[in-house]
Amino acid sequence: MGHEHKRATEVAGRSPRTTRIACALLLLLLLACVSCNKSTADAAGPAMLPPPLVTITTATEQDVPRYLDEIGRNMAFESVNVTPQVPGPITERHFQDGENLKKGQLLFVIDPRPFKAQLDSAKASLAQAEAALDLAKIQFARDQELVGTRAISKQDYDTKKNTVDVAQAQVEAAKASVETAEINLNYCYIHSPIDGRAGARLVDVGNVVQANTTALLSIQRLEPIYALFTITERDLTEVQRQMSRGTLKALVRLPADAEPSARPGRVEFLDNSVQNATGTVNLRATLQNPDHHFWPGQFVNVRLVLDMQKGAVLIPNQATQLSQKGPFVYVVKPDDTAELRPVTLGQRQGDDVVITGGLAAGERVVLAGQLLVRPGGKVQIDSGKPVGGPAPAGASKPPGGPS
Repeated sequence: MGHEHKRATEVAGRSPRTTRIACALLLLLLLACVSCNKSTADAAGPAMLPPPLVTITTATEQDVPRYLDEIGRNMAFESVNVTPQVPGPITERHFQDGENLKKGQLLFVIDPRPFKAQLDSAKASLAQAEAALDLAKIQFARDQELVGTRAISKQDYDTKKNTVDVAQAQVEAAKASVETAEINLNYCYIHSPIDGRAGARLVDVGNVVQANTTALLSIQRLEPIYALFTITERDLTEVQRQMSRGTLKALVRLPADAEPSARPGRVEFLDNSVQNATGTVNLRATLQNPDHHFWPGQFVNVRLVLDMQKGAVLIPNQATQLSQKGPFVYVVKPDDTAELRPVTLGQRQGDDVVITGGLAAGERVVLAGQLLVRPGGKVQIDSGKPVGGPAPAGASKPPGGPS
């Protein structure tokens, strides 16, 4: 009886320990199963993901301009500061500030009465000189008939002839005085010397102005208009070479304007020296401005077109990506796998960019969805959203494309 009780006590003592060991073994077995399942899922996961959905475009081949982009400033084709040629009080004004003026249009009137009096006086002096000349000519003609006789001496003849010459000179001087008085009288009526737009008047009626001193008005011609800009010294040789082949073309637009709305102009002036301080050369383009879209003093974007690049490869700029090794694109092969292709970028052409190396015309390039693309991996092409590539026949060219 005591032996059986001892054995039962030993079994009861070992039971909790055995239970703990069994639980530990079971836990280790469960962890091993979970780890194995996770490894299997990780290994099989990528293969089960569907290919990323991408949109593609086709590289095209076009002739595009080669250009220099510069910042310029507009300048009036003609600019005149109106000043009086005679002194006096302003009595009339015949224009409004900011008015579009025509050449010859009356602007100001300076009190003409003093100059009218001077003209009348000059005309009277001329009449007096002409009367004296007529008398001298009559007396000289009478003595000229007696020059062969002893009735007049040689000295009296020469005196009468000199009197005629002096009277003739006095008539010419009187005529000059009349002409001067007429010019001064005409200067009282100030007209616009050019077609242009008036600025704000600088004097009002009643002000007394001084000849060649007092500024009256500024007039600027806006049609056509100049666009002034500069190029760097290193571009000078190329610009000179292209300019020798004919007049260069510049495309000018305001910074807020869309690129396709740039207005063409002729580059007809290249400065004769390089600026020492900046290493730049001044150029000037002339462009039509009938709607006064451009204004003197405005900053403008100027694209100086040098020549045409034949057969350039173009893709939308958004198709290009940038890595630490430089720009690249994803090229979609015929089997719909993606290839990471380093490329060399050229100049922008609207929303497109020229590819100078690494891509051929006709190759398909990923346009959208690049983040999910893996080099060498399959891609799924979104055929419901055709993007890029040659435009269908009769389709209009999207704005911002190559010019």
